[in-house]
Amino acid sequence: MSLHQLTPAEGSRKSKKRLGRGQGSGIGGRSGKGNKGHQSRSGFKSKLGNEGGQMPLQRRVPKFGFTNRFRVEYQAVNLYTVQRAASAGRLTGAITPEALYEAGLIRKANEPVKVLGSGELSQGFEIHAHAFSQSALDKINTAGGKAVTL
Repeated sequence: MSLHQLTPAEGSRKSKKRLGRGQGSGIGGRSGKGNKGHQSRSGFKSKLGNEGGQMPLQRRVPKFGFTNRFRVEYQAVNLYTVQRAASAGRLTGAITPEALYEAGLIRKANEPVKVLGSGELSQGFEIHAHAFSQSALDKINTAGGKAVTL
């Protein structure tokens, strides 16, 4: 056997479909695209999500709920974390959102902060925040501190 006698295995290669080559070829006339209509034309592209007459998936799946565009998402800070940071010397003087950010108690400096009342304060602090829970206000006032709403 020589190099010029090599051929692919029987049935491993398939010849391409030659469309529109007469009725006798089996795919002449309309070239296997059916009769007329949008899909038989050249350059046809269906719209995204089109499923023919069937109800598209994005309309079959139930929708529910509501997203309030004006919701204010607060960063929560508990009193025990404030007390722990102050005891460690990371917070001194008036406690502001900037000071909380510097101490690593909140992740974003430009988002509103809410102080929550979990934990106790051993000394009075002047705490500046955008919101306070009622229990936090009570505990800050009891400890001799001051809560300032921004």
